[in-house]
Amino acid sequence: MAAIKITKDNFEQEVLKSEVPVLIDFWAAWCGPCRMLSPTVEEIANETDAFKVGKVNVDEEDELAAKFGISSIPTLLVFKNGAEAGRSVGVIRKDQILNLVGA
Repeated sequence: MAAIKITKDNFEQEVLKSEVPVLIDFWAAWCGPCRMLSPTVEEIANETDAFKVGKVNVDEEDELAAKFGISSIPTLLVFKNGAEAGRSVGVIRKDQILNLVGA
């Protein structure tokens, strides 16, 4: 399943009310490290049904970025049962992302 575009309009439904864990990539088009991490995030999204993968463009969704204190990108957040359960800032390997989610 491809990564879902997360916005303030669908955040509650896609993330907070999700019955499975959700990995969210906070990114921006101009961010070099974000472009390095993005293919890995997409690969994980296409490989698993155990959890959802979402992407938040911080330039388009500055309210969401502010709400979660995103000051550096890329930042990965993991939500379980509607609450933040993990966070990582910067580029990390695929196995580290999977460990963050608990997969």
